[in-house]
Amino acid sequence: MSDVEQQTPEALEISRKYDLTEKMMPFLDRHLIFPLVEFVSSKGLYDEKQLLQLKYDLLKDTNMVDYVSNLWFKLHDGAEVPEELVERQKKVLDDLEKFEKSTSHVLEVLEKPEVVNNLKQDKQQNLSYLQNSHGVTIEMINDLYRYGKFQYNCGKYHAASDLLYHFRALSVDPALVSSSTWGKFAADIVSLQWDASLEELQKLRDIVDQRSFADPLTQLHHRTWIIHWALFAFFNTPNGKEALTDLFFSSSYISTIQAACPWILRYLAAAVVCMNTGRGHGNSNFQRRLKDLIRVVGQEQYEYQDPLTEFIRALYIDYDFEEAQAKLSEAEFILKNDFFLENSAAQFLESARHLISELYCRIHQRIDVSQLSARLNLTNEQGEKWIANLIQDTKMDAKIDESEGTVIMNHPTTSVYQQVIEKTKGLTFRSNQVLNQTLNKHENLVVS
Repeated sequence: MSDVEQQTPEALEISRKYDLTEKMMPFLDRHLIFPLVEFVSSKGLYDEKQLLQLKYDLLKDTNMVDYVSNLWFKLHDGAEVPEELVERQKKVLDDLEKFEKSTSHVLEVLEKPEVVNNLKQDKQQNLSYLQNSHGVTIEMINDLYRYGKFQYNCGKYHAASDLLYHFRALSVDPALVSSSTWGKFAADIVSLQWDASLEELQKLRDIVDQRSFADPLTQLHHRTWIIHWALFAFFNTPNGKEALTDLFFSSSYISTIQAACPWILRYLAAAVVCMNTGRGHGNSNFQRRLKDLIRVVGQEQYEYQDPLTEFIRALYIDYDFEEAQAKLSEAEFILKNDFFLENSAAQFLESARHLISELYCRIHQRIDVSQLSARLNLTNEQGEKWIANLIQDTKMDAKIDESEGTVIMNHPTTSVYQQVIEKTKGLTFRSNQVLNQTLNKHENLVVS
């Protein structure tokens, strides 16, 4: 493990206050919790002895016996490991040998090119072909699932992913196919296979959305787990933040967030702000998502708040620039101490400063450069360059008066008639959308 990062008392206090690790743990597999615990350990947020105990409790029931034994040594100052760990190590080796034997035949068969070429889309047909031509039974195929789960618990994530992939391609058991998809998703996440993890994410969404649940609460729980697991993939892939907003703002998932895990609004806020590319009002997708975010943050401010969501509230609901700047300063500590957001910290802060300065410019006729620079924590020279770039990027009608140290904004006025026309266009568009959705639902009902 790397040396513990040295932080100011203020940074540590704010980061501990808003740390989400404990809230997220119930919705993550233990192998997914472990990297979060390692991360907060490297940041020095909590007592190292307590974190060691947490790591031990997390992994003691897995097959990672050597690593668990090492944790035991550290916790107990080199004391001899308990007998149960010694016995567990023997059992792991015995089980490994059994699984290697029970799956060797089916894996050999699946490596043959002629077998691969003869496999079809119909799984029942494939089972008949494998059984009649190669003696592969359903029990052998189920052993692939059990072996994949075993390897996953050993920390052999690549091997687990491969085994679960082969199992899923052949199995006709819906429950085991669903379970293997969760397992493969987790294995791909921990082994940093981001493209593969996005594919598994889509498969899981299809399973959860299309499956009929006897209890709606079960479907809610599944969506909650998808939301938390998806953070790993979304914050580690190109265009992942845009994909995150597309999923999380969809009706079924935003309602899940509001009902079960409002703290996910932090990641929505981070993703939306990072989508701002400096083109401001010229970025229609960003503007649409920003409106969605402002609405949800306003609705949920009594259920969940942190400096990132409060930055949005202060800036776009209260138009309080001083509070927005204060919340942004606090958000910087959180970004650098959040497992998912650390790599997005610089992008968020840059985009947030753009948002503050752009909104400030749009609601003021004459702006003091030194005053705005102070709000952005910039020198006067840096502030002048910043504003010049902002005007160029957003194509604002403005000019800088260097002698007076001000920016003069020219805000064109829109006639009342033009405003009515624009509002009417918007209402017509939304009415057509609602009508089309209603017709589509009616057609689906007729077809079914």
